[in-house]
Amino acid sequence: MAGAVPRLSDDPALRAARDALAARPLSALFEADPQRAQRLQCAGAGIDLHYAKQRVDDDAIAALVAFATRCGLHDRIRALCDGETVNSTEQRAAQHMALRAQPGEIWMAQGERVDEAVLSTRERFLQFAEDVRAGRILATDGGPFSDVINIGIGGSDFGPRMVCAALAPMAHGPRVHFIANVDAAEREQVLSGLDPARTLVIVTSKTFRTQETMANAQSVRHWLVANLGEAAVARHVAAVSTAIDAAEAFGIEASRVFGFWDWVGGRYSLWSAVGLPIALALGRAAFEQLLAGAHAMDDHFRCAPAAQNVPVMMGLLAVWNRNLLGAQSLVIAPYAQRLQRFIGWLQQLEMESNGKGVRMDGTPVPDATTAALWGDVGTNAQHAFFQMLHQGPDAHPVDFILPIQPDHDDHEQQRLLIANCLAQSAALMHGRSVAQVQSALEASGMTPQAAERAAVHRHLPGNRPSSTVLLERLDAWHLGALLACYEHRTFVQSVLWGINAFDQWGVELGKRLADDVDAALRGERAAGLDAETDLLIQRVLNSAA
Repeated sequence: MAGAVPRLSDDPALRAARDALAARPLSALFEADPQRAQRLQCAGAGIDLHYAKQRVDDDAIAALVAFATRCGLHDRIRALCDGETVNSTEQRAAQHMALRAQPGEIWMAQGERVDEAVLSTRERFLQFAEDVRAGRILATDGGPFSDVINIGIGGSDFGPRMVCAALAPMAHGPRVHFIANVDAAEREQVLSGLDPARTLVIVTSKTFRTQETMANAQSVRHWLVANLGEAAVARHVAAVSTAIDAAEAFGIEASRVFGFWDWVGGRYSLWSAVGLPIALALGRAAFEQLLAGAHAMDDHFRCAPAAQNVPVMMGLLAVWNRNLLGAQSLVIAPYAQRLQRFIGWLQQLEMESNGKGVRMDGTPVPDATTAALWGDVGTNAQHAFFQMLHQGPDAHPVDFILPIQPDHDDHEQQRLLIANCLAQSAALMHGRSVAQVQSALEASGMTPQAAERAAVHRHLPGNRPSSTVLLERLDAWHLGALLACYEHRTFVQSVLWGINAFDQWGVELGKRLADDVDAALRGERAAGLDAETDLLIQRVLNSAA
């Protein structure tokens, strides 16, 4: 029962493990245990997790695994994989793993077989993508499409945008552009460099009512019609939506509307027809490799024992840092420039899934839930916020993500990139004591008095936890495995907190109030707004006047 989920911070074994480690810095744990680095690691589906620099030991790991067992993690994973109603507030399954289904497999969602529909829809949108790429589907004037605009927001944007950026060297189809923000500046920037005669538009909205998406879609439609005429809409626009009637009313042919299902949450949807921009940019083979890597991680997650299960261990370490060590944030530091947008995708995945304060049984969550996720790519981040990580008063755990093999020929700079990544995790762990700094300064010629004054400013406390996530290379297969790994990590945390990772009611109120404020800005009467919001509306209206 979800309501029976115990409280992490009250678990005697976890508290005992934490207290036993409190006075033992990480460097001392390494000194006392020569095999620590060899033992505190696991691997699956091409992803290696090294977590010896986390502030845990064997007792802590055993206590975490035992706690997960008491929370019914194994049964919850089985229920997720079997397509049971794990999204209790919306009475839905969360069967995104079925989107990675391979031919011949059977996948269910709430007792209904879904794999055949998944494979059929996948074939439709992949064939559409291949026909566009090969010039079999043409623009109004009979020429090929050179550019694609994807219009969406949230899960309809973060995932495809991130994958296209991460796998950009593999792109050999039309150029793909993204419009998400209702701020027209993004739309204008994209349109300014495009020829409407060569542009295909994808509108991605499950309901075809998403405010930001439809505002941008109408504006881009006007752009197409103004340049090419009304008939161009049917040739130049496709949709990813379940609202076929609304898409047809927009002018999109039914054959160019690709659906998905209510058991697919937006932040888990890039594996579905929402990934059409990925297929257009990279081609069928790359998209299928992306699915295959994720599928391999699904198998690992479903079958591997907890202590050897990469996403399970990542989830356990996350709740350990959050609930036992009090960490308020998690830093994501991919040492790969092409993973820059991975952080935004992961922020939505984790904080929209686990940013909850109520358990599945309706009672308040007794523990803190998701940490705030933030970060940037290395080595850029080293010249931004790493100063705080090393010397700030709070410890912020770090996930270092490192593809080992480059996709370029500059092996010298790849070696330097790897050196920086590994050095930063070592520096966060070891730090430098005041005595070490003072001794080094004196050795460089500084007087003992000056060295003593300077040392306190150069002292790094160390004992800052981190994990290193290695993948052999950043290709479609390994990227798919990495994304699925973090999906499952998110689910593991939700089980230990007893919350529903698959709803997002917290975004609804702001959407509704935005309609009320918009009405007021258009001069209509809007009741129920607070005094400051009314004041701000008047300030904006006065400026516009």
